[in-house]
Amino acid sequence: MNTTQRYFLPLIFVTIIVSISSCSSNPTARNIDSGTPSPTTTLTNSPSSSSQTPSQISSVAELREKSPNQESPKENTPSSSTSKAATSKTTSVNLYTSDTQCQKLIPEKVSVLAQEPVTNVVSKILEKRDTSDFSLSGYRVNIKNGIATVDLRISPESKRQIASLSSCEQFALFGSLRKTLTSNTQWNIKEVRFTERGEDIVL
Repeated sequence: MNTTQRYFLPLIFVTIIVSISSCSSNPTARNIDSGTPSPTTTLTNSPSSSSQTPSQISSVAELREKSPNQESPKENTPSSSTSKAATSKTTSVNLYTSDTQCQKLIPEKVSVLAQEPVTNVVSKILEKRDTSDFSLSGYRVNIKNGIATVDLRISPESKRQIASLSSCEQFALFGSLRKTLTSNTQWNIKEVRFTERGEDIVL
């Protein structure tokens, strides 16, 4: 009896251990089985990746919506060109030139820049009087209290000076300037003075 107990006890012990190990092995099998759905989760994730494409499309759409705002300064370019056109607008004024006999001054309508009409009309008159032997290097026009002062600068290379101009040439130059500046009433010029580098010109 004692010998049989000696044989059975180890067998029972072994069977208990095997049953315990089998129980412990079953959860691992269950874990392996539970791991099998993981591919399904990855498959479910793949639609989510495709669901990201609409978000990318929406971001592109947002960029397209923002792009017109970024191009708005370009739309504003026509307004800047109009501002440039505003500075280049012209106005019509009366310019007086001498006849061939230097007896009278004949008016003619000319277009000058509206921004500085007085300076521009003086430039037109001086261009006509600028010859090969009488040359001007520059001029200034200053208007104060209805008096316009035209300061002339004779070029150092000019062969002739103001004092050497004939009475006809003086009439064509100074008479044209005086009549033009005083006849355009919109400038409110009552008197015209002539200087050379700040010194009064005696005619």
